[in-house]
Amino acid sequence: MTQLFRHLPAVDQCLDALAADRSHLAKALRPAPRPLVKDLVNAFLDLVREEIRAGAFAKDAQLALPALYPRLLAYVVQGARPRFRRVVNATGVVVHTNLGRSLLAPEAVAAVAEAAAHYSNLEFDLTTGERGSRYAHVEELLCRLTGAEAALVVNNNAAAVLLVLDTLCKGREVIVSRGQLVEIGGSFRIPEVMSKSGCVLREVGATNRTHLRDYEAAIGSDTAALMKVHTSNFRQVGFVKEVPLCELKTLAGTFGLPVIEDLGSGSLLRLEADGLPGEPTAAEAVAEGADVVTFSGDKVLGGPQAGIIVGRRDFIERIKKNPLNRALRIDKLTLAALAATLRLYLDPGLAKNRVPTLAMMTRSLVSLRAQASRLAGLLRKNLGDRLDVSVRRGTSRVGGGAFPEADLPTALVTLSPCAGTDLSVDGLRQALLATDPPVVARVEEGGLCLDPRTLDPSEHALVLAALRQALGQALGAK
Repeated sequence: MTQLFRHLPAVDQCLDALAADRSHLAKALRPAPRPLVKDLVNAFLDLVREEIRAGAFAKDAQLALPALYPRLLAYVVQGARPRFRRVVNATGVVVHTNLGRSLLAPEAVAAVAEAAAHYSNLEFDLTTGERGSRYAHVEELLCRLTGAEAALVVNNNAAAVLLVLDTLCKGREVIVSRGQLVEIGGSFRIPEVMSKSGCVLREVGATNRTHLRDYEAAIGSDTAALMKVHTSNFRQVGFVKEVPLCELKTLAGTFGLPVIEDLGSGSLLRLEADGLPGEPTAAEAVAEGADVVTFSGDKVLGGPQAGIIVGRRDFIERIKKNPLNRALRIDKLTLAALAATLRLYLDPGLAKNRVPTLAMMTRSLVSLRAQASRLAGLLRKNLGDRLDVSVRRGTSRVGGGAFPEADLPTALVTLSPCAGTDLSVDGLRQALLATDPPVVARVEEGGLCLDPRTLDPSEHALVLAALRQALGQALGAK
C-alpha cells in the first residue's frame, strides 16, 4: 500500500496537465482561480488515497497521471463550476420561485449590462448638475401606468409592506380581515411583517366572511389604517364574502383613515382576454381609492425583484423620508431593469410580446403544440433508440403565488426510457440536474415531462445535449 501511495502524481504535475489541456471540457477551467483548482486537485488526490486504503488499486500503473487524468479532469471541472448558474426550465411554471422567478425582457437585460459596465446618472440630475433622486428614473413611469400621484421602489414587496406600515402605522392598530392574513413563500406571514413594523394587528370577521360592519366596529382611537391584502396565492370558494375596496375607502374616509392595499404579485394589465382569471391591477386599486398600494416587480409584472409602492403624494413623501428606506432601497441594476420593463408597458401589446413572463403566460395552445412537436421530433431522431418520446395534453402554471386556480393548457413532451433498460424516469430526472446546463423537468403520470411553455426554441439543442449527457452518465454508471 505504501508503494502505491508513492506513485500518486504530485499536485504540480496535475496542475500543469490541466493547464496544458486544450480540450473542450478543460476550457471550462480557464476562468477558474488557480487556488480553487489547486484545492480541487488536492481533494481529488485525497479521494484516491481513500480508494487505495479501500483496496481499489492493485497496480502502480493505475495511479499514473495518464490513467487518473480523465477522472481528475471531470472532478475538477465539476467542482470549479459556479454555484449560482443557469438552468433550463422545462417545468412549465412561468414564475418559478426556485428558479429565479421572471426572466427579463431583452431591453431590461441590455439596460442592466449598460448600468453595470458604465457610470450612470443614478443620483445625478443632468439638468441642474446637482444631486438627484434615484426614484425619479421610475416614478414618472409608475405614476403614468397606475394613475398614482407618487411612487417609490424598494427591494421586494415584503419590504414595501414593512416600510409602509412602519411609516404610517407604527405603534397603532391596523385592521385586516382574518381571511386575508396570508403566508407567502418561506413561511413569511403578514402578521409577522406587521409585528416587525411595530403595528398592532386587529383581525376582524371570520375566516371565510368579513362584512363592512366588522371593520366599523373595530375602529377606535388607536386605529391607524384599514388594510386589504389580496390573496394572490390562494382562493376561498363557497360561502365567502369580503368587502370591496371602494366600500372600505368610504368607511375609512368617514373616520379620516387611510386605506392600504397589498396586491402581492400585482399586475399592470388585465389578462382575461388571454384566458387568465380576473386579477385586480394596480391602476384599478388606485382608482378605487386605495391611498397606498404595494406589489411585486418580479412576478406577474415580469421585471426584477422589487417592491413597488404607489399612492397619494403626501403618504409617499413620508415613506421616502423613513430612515428604514435606505436599508431597503434598490440598487442601480434593479433600477435599470425595472425602468426598461416599465417603458414596455406604455404599449400593452409590446409588453405582451417583449416581457417574457407575459409572453409565456399568454402563449396560444396552437403554438405550444407546434413547439412540442418540433422538440419531440428532434429527440426521436437523436435518442429514439434509448427513449420513448410522445406528446400529450397537459397544464402549465403561472407560479409565484399568482393565479392559483389557473391551469394553462399546454402540450407536454413526455419521455420514458425504452424497454430493456434499467434506467428509471426518476433516475433520468435526477441525472438531468447534473448536466451542464442542468435541465429541470417534472415527473407526471409515469413520464418525464418537458413543457414548451417555459422552453425557448433556442433551448431545444441544450435539452438534447443534456439528455445525451444524462443518458451517458446513467448508462455508464451501471
